Amino acid sequence: MKETVEMLVRYLREHLWEIIMYIGFMLIFPGMFYLYNIRTDAVKYTTLLSFVWFTAWESAGFLRYKRRHEELLEIEKRAPAELSRLPKAASSIEEDYQRILEKVYHEMVAEESLSREFRRETADYYGMWVHQIKTPIAALRVLLQSGILTDAADGSAAEERLFGLVQGMKQELFKIEQYVEMALVYLRTADMTSDFVFEQYDLDSIIRQAVKKYSQMFILQDVKLNYKPVEKRVLTDEKWLVFVIEQLLSNALKYTGQKEHPAISIYTEGECLVIEDTGIGIWAEDLPRVFEKGFTGYNGREDKKSTGIGLYLCKTVTDKLRHEIRLDSEVGKGTKAYIGFGRRTERIYE
Repeated sequence: MKETVEMLVRYLREHLWEIIMYIGFMLIFPGMFYLYNIRTDAVKYTTLLSFVWFTAWESAGFLRYKRRHEELLEIEKRAPAELSRLPKAASSIEEDYQRILEKVYHEMVAEESLSREFRRETADYYGMWVHQIKTPIAALRVLLQSGILTDAADGSAAEERLFGLVQGMKQELFKIEQYVEMALVYLRTADMTSDFVFEQYDLDSIIRQAVKKYSQMFILQDVKLNYKPVEKRVLTDEKWLVFVIEQLLSNALKYTGQKEHPAISIYTEGECLVIEDTGIGIWAEDLPRVFEKGFTGYNGREDKKSTGIGLYLCKTVTDKLRHEIRLDSEVGKGTKAYIGFGRRTERIYE
């Protein structure tokens, strides 16, 4: 009962001007009848009938108001699942509000779906990442155990064994560092644009940063590097472009080191930076899908260590930088990775 009274008060407050206007009309008629000396009983009956009609009209309005309020309360209890079952709008303004609410609801559902998909993919990635990082950790443990045996050896053999042990440990530690960096980048892909700082950068400086990081890997895997300064400036974000070039070098080293006389070349073709290797190449049927998340292709299945994340991250970053990235490859001969800057590239040192 108390709730009904409170609802009635709220209804009367919301319809106050409508009630005042109707009462005003009810007073106009008796006033006019009085001025024109119309019989008093006619005035009384007219006023009474108007009041009865007004009371019946507002009572029906209140009942509709009460029923609509109860429907909305039921929907509120099951929100947001029941938002698609809102009662029919009673006015154009309500239609506008419902349309806005439905738009917000659908956007929220889409956002939740994307968020759920991201959480699922993140869980899948880190499950794979944990297994991936176990490999260099296990390799380090084996190297350390073999290092204990080195103490029992004598002379140059011991020194050679110890040198190999240290180099192997450096290589596995580098892999761990690389996997950790990829994990951090993966987490940042959703909002990396807030981290962008676009400027004109010397492309050679960016290339040298990436090459310097992988210099030990070039030496350990005995891979030749062919690189001459490209003498270009590009409008880009230095940190993220360095990451892309590093990932392309990582892939090139991974699959080039498996062949005799391996070499990696860095040069430009037109407005594109090219990173070319003499590796095992990519199968033609795999090329259209190499940038898909989690796709490893034939080489990845053979290697059994590929995560299918590196090239996906490269594509994600270059798309946000508004750069182009593509691969050309021939099985048994090698792969070319192209990073295109379009009109954002200009020559220097002229």
